Amino acid sequence: MEAAQTTPTTTKRLHHKKPQKANYTLTAVLAVLAIFAILGPLYMTFVIAVKDPSQMLNVLSWPKVFHWSNFADAWQMTDFPQKFMNTLFITVVNIVFTVITNSYVAYVITRNRSSNKFFNFLYFYLVSAMFIPFNVVMLPLVKEVSAFHMDNVLGITVLYVIFGLPMNTFLYSGFVKQIPIALEEAAIMDGASPLQVFFKVVFPMLKPMHATVAILSFMWTWNDFLMPLILLSDPKQQTLQLAQYVFQGQFSTNYNLAFASYILVLAPVLLMYVFFQRYIIAGVTNGAVK
Repeated sequence: MEAAQTTPTTTKRLHHKKPQKANYTLTAVLAVLAIFAILGPLYMTFVIAVKDPSQMLNVLSWPKVFHWSNFADAWQMTDFPQKFMNTLFITVVNIVFTVITNSYVAYVITRNRSSNKFFNFLYFYLVSAMFIPFNVVMLPLVKEVSAFHMDNVLGITVLYVIFGLPMNTFLYSGFVKQIPIALEEAAIMDGASPLQVFFKVVFPMLKPMHATVAILSFMWTWNDFLMPLILLSDPKQQTLQLAQYVFQGQFSTNYNLAFASYILVLAPVLLMYVFFQRYIIAGVTNGAVK
């Protein structure tokens, strides 16, 4: 066999081919912009929350004296313990039932899509609901909730589980496809029922997606304002987000106490995201790319 010859043209191309270099200048600029976009509002919220109204001439200036009593006043004005428990109940119950029910629905649909047209239609029907704005169904929802007496903490919790089904079905379906069917067939041969196959074989393997769905559900439920606003009329059953209305006066707003209350509401979800953000990224990637 003849040895491969290197032509002058090939040699020239090899010499002119340079490795690609990262654009560190652009990366640095984008990083600085991201820092200002994320930390800027947080800084403004904090400095306003610890100021006295007389120090509000320059909202960006560092306070000369820290008024930590603003947090205590905001705690009392919003009835924080009661509103916190309402929000916590809605969030925790929603996460538990969302993970159990939504994962099972997505599993059944995914495993039967290829052999049953009904499940294939059901998948696209649920996923298409993600593109319908909540404002479109808001008024009919108020009528139905009032008719079924679901305008309370328990009723709105059920609605969160249902409204989260489209997005969670999309996420879980992509992850279920990666699980070998042979594992389920082996469990069936050992005498396991369909429910046992799911909860003993499939459900434990969905842990990364469970974490992602739980975190996203937590952030959505905890921060939601519109649904509690239109459905929860009893002040004792209001959430933390609705409690912020107490600072809105007819002619003025007490921004110091309002921003102190915002930090109290923001702290749990911010800590949740900081410690578990890697599960969000990993789960969404594994569930949607396949």
